[in-house]
Amino acid sequence: MSHTETRIAAARGERPADLVLRGGRVLDLVTGDLLEGDVAVLGDRIVGTCESYEAARVIDVTGLTLVPGFIDTHLHVESSLVTPFEFDRCVTPLGVTTAICDPHEIANVIGTDGIRYFQSASEHLLMDLRVQLSSCVPSTDMETSGATLTAEDLAPLRGHPSGIGLAEVMNYPGVIHRDPAMMAKLALFEGGHMDGHCPLLSGHDLNAYIAAGIRTEHEATSENEAREKLQKGMRVLIREGSVSKDLHALAPLLTERTAPYMCLCTDDRNPLDIGEEGHLDHMIRTLIGLGVPPLAAYRAASLSAAEAFGLKDRGLIAPGYRADIVALPDLAECRAEMVIAGGRIVDDAAFAARGSIDPVGRKSVHAPPLKPTSFRSPGNRAETPVIGIREGQILTDHLTEEIEPVDGDKRPDPARDLVRIAVVERHGRNGNISTGFVRGFGLTRGAIASTVCHDHHNIACVGIDYEDMALAASRLSEIEGGFVVAAGGEILAELALPVAGLMSLGTFEEVRRDLETLRHAAKSLGVTLNEPFLQLAFLALPVIPALKITDRGMVDVTRFELLP
Repeated sequence: MSHTETRIAAARGERPADLVLRGGRVLDLVTGDLLEGDVAVLGDRIVGTCESYEAARVIDVTGLTLVPGFIDTHLHVESSLVTPFEFDRCVTPLGVTTAICDPHEIANVIGTDGIRYFQSASEHLLMDLRVQLSSCVPSTDMETSGATLTAEDLAPLRGHPSGIGLAEVMNYPGVIHRDPAMMAKLALFEGGHMDGHCPLLSGHDLNAYIAAGIRTEHEATSENEAREKLQKGMRVLIREGSVSKDLHALAPLLTERTAPYMCLCTDDRNPLDIGEEGHLDHMIRTLIGLGVPPLAAYRAASLSAAEAFGLKDRGLIAPGYRADIVALPDLAECRAEMVIAGGRIVDDAAFAARGSIDPVGRKSVHAPPLKPTSFRSPGNRAETPVIGIREGQILTDHLTEEIEPVDGDKRPDPARDLVRIAVVERHGRNGNISTGFVRGFGLTRGAIASTVCHDHHNIACVGIDYEDMALAASRLSEIEGGFVVAAGGEILAELALPVAGLMSLGTFEEVRRDLETLRHAAKSLGVTLNEPFLQLAFLALPVIPALKITDRGMVDVTRFELLP
């Protein structure tokens, strides 16, 4: 018999299933009812519900509620700081059975080899990792990245089983003003899925962006912004990452009426936050705690997500659907007691049975020699642009402060929380070093440096003392990238990320431990931010308003131009 005929026979009870879940109740995301009866699984598919079945293996789930596996609709695995294999082991047991990723972090370092690495990794994981093709490498022409991807570069990558479409189109000015290179990418994916990224866009410009065929968007940070995007036909992805925390602002908009058009995503979330709070499970229980109806929260986490991205085979516990199932003792608490991904029970044995592939992107840090004078900020005008951090957001403020130059250098001023920020080109292209000021870290001494620096992933460094800045940034070349905290001429803490300067070769438990040490070291320097490392990384992303810095200088994102 064909696979289809075998499924039909199992669904009719003419032959045993592989697995039956018995005694629990199924949350039906269409009607909101709690359904009684067995759930029968054959291979990677559900073949029966609401009836009695027999199987080679029967699991008693009495007292548990079964919901469809969760779908993270937009994330960068690299921001978890571990490889796709460790990311799988970290979040799949929490109920995330599908993750839709954009590998543009690694692609900005090593180009198409990075995308192919993720495509190959997806073939071995328990979760279904969907790999969209990165639309903006680099994100703009105001930064230096390790690679540049054109439509011609993306075309050969299409057709992999993990593919959905074009990943977040961050260069929204390029869409609105019809940049030829961006138009070529949109034409390549016309008729397919194109994911969006258009913070604060509204009115005619938002209409123009959506008219290009872009249907999903995760950058809304207020209820009014999200409402306009919904009203104009976009699916809004509520985001709750380690830095970008929009869930509380958007929760009032998520109702049973809007849930079919809203989804959940994490974008950038590290193992420390995953370990302390959770992943999509954390979002679901937080939403319910804020008064969102459970049906709306669970719809956004699975069925709505599947439909928004054209994944017609998942999002419900129903015959013919992929067997992605999360068993919960309590819907409001959303803490998984058992997870099934593609018909496989998620446990240590299942992870041990996976295949693996070799890492890529080793020895990718090629920064110029650095010395304390590399971090001076020359200028003869006291009026100075300053990046103002908004904690919990990747939006920044464009501030202006009077900073008098002394001996040709504008010095950091911890009394006013004016901290030096520098970006050092690390791909070996031109050796650029740009410097400026940022407010919001609270640093009173020392320095913090990182190769996680969106999206070009050059070296980003903040500090009060130039010698410590040179020490921390130079150390990154020695450890193949990562995070470093230095003070008083000593390295206080570090985390090596040798896979393209973005991901560790260790376990997520090891990364979590090292992040805790780094966080403690940062606080000893006076840092007041909850997540200083990823907050630093986003200060270099020139597609998020209002003021950012790249290796080419300070960027006025509102005007989309480098400052003189």
